[in-house]
Amino acid sequence: MTDPLAIPVCPHPIVGSIRPPGSKSITNRALVCAALAKGESLLTGVLDSQDTRVMAAGLAALGIGVVTDWPRGEIRVTGAGGAVPASEALIDCAASGTTIRFLSAVCAIGHGMYRLDGTPRMRKRPIGDLLEALQALGVDATAESPGGCPPVVIRSQGIQGGTASVRGNTSSQFASGLAMVAPCTPQGMQITFAGRLVSLPYVEMTRRVMKSFGAECIPDGDRGWQIAASGYLGRTYAIEPDASAASYFLAAAAITGGSVRVEGLSRRSMQGDVGFADALARMGCTVAWNDGPDESITVTGRAVRGIDIDMNAISDTVPTLAVVALFADGPTTIRNVAHIRDKETDRIGDLACEIRRLGGTVAEHADGLTITPGHQQGGGRGATVAGGLHAATVHTYDDHRMAMSLALVGLRVPGVCVADPACVGKTFPEYWDRLAAITRPTGPA
Repeated sequence: MTDPLAIPVCPHPIVGSIRPPGSKSITNRALVCAALAKGESLLTGVLDSQDTRVMAAGLAALGIGVVTDWPRGEIRVTGAGGAVPASEALIDCAASGTTIRFLSAVCAIGHGMYRLDGTPRMRKRPIGDLLEALQALGVDATAESPGGCPPVVIRSQGIQGGTASVRGNTSSQFASGLAMVAPCTPQGMQITFAGRLVSLPYVEMTRRVMKSFGAECIPDGDRGWQIAASGYLGRTYAIEPDASAASYFLAAAAITGGSVRVEGLSRRSMQGDVGFADALARMGCTVAWNDGPDESITVTGRAVRGIDIDMNAISDTVPTLAVVALFADGPTTIRNVAHIRDKETDRIGDLACEIRRLGGTVAEHADGLTITPGHQQGGGRGATVAGGLHAATVHTYDDHRMAMSLALVGLRVPGVCVADPACVGKTFPEYWDRLAAITRPTGPA
């Protein structure tokens, strides 16, 4: 899919249910813990995407036994018991931030030299905060691009453990990467979080996945973790559906005045992005949570209103909420997400550019956006198209989230096309088929 993809207008409220594919974030964390575990692990419900394939290939390059069955959504991992079998490796991390950050930490407990690289955009995504923490632990860890960006070269004779400090104002993945290798060090590790960590729910996700494989992170207030040298044990582990992927379908319900049920997620989920449903509730949607055995979240659209919201904890869903805001009654301000400028693209500046391309009104701030709809009310049953929006081919910047979120505008605005639609393969290869399915009158997906 290299040509722009035309998004058909949906002339009716979207009604249906969907079970998103497995969580990319959980899949890649579980792969790391299983690789470092003693014994074999079976991961089920795994996401088949570029990011997860890159992680699996990276672990295999380090000598870990990884047998994938992508059609069945299963991966068998023969853990190396806290060691890194390979003494050298060249790892292509493509555009996967979790892979280059987590595997840089994994390589640091190895004995040898390892080089990790990725796409041109990856060479602009800072990793210096993690490398500084590894250097303080005695690892020769360097970044070859300006500004502390990849390629990364790790020369190590292992890590003893001890005390480490890591900044997390650019990405919580630095803290997560360091934490996941801590149980495999002889002394364990006392990790201090320097400054405020962004996207805190992802750090909690890391803690919960580690616990499932037998490691314990004891909180030191909100300042850090004490992690014992316990190692990991292999196990069978089921991956939750992806809450970030769910956000697009919940947003579709909001802007068409429909009702979408997402299966397999609830307030019990370890993914912070289920909080996107709470943001929609603040905008006027009805949200029903089912926390029972048949977990689900159902969002029913109403005439949506603008809100002022801190999205630091659910920052991957910023582009999705920005699209909903285009159809709101009143402006929406998104705050405290300056770190998303360092994602696959600048998700503040480039998102603002594409909103303007569609005819929307947006003010860009250092840490967020203010979206002001046109004079007509949007969202909800019987609503007209938001004033000022018009046909356009939106650019996606090789960013899966830009593509999946901006496409939703086309459900209400005729003539919207998405450039480079194949970029969704990073985390959701089946997205276009699933979106088309749920927009049919019968609504299954």
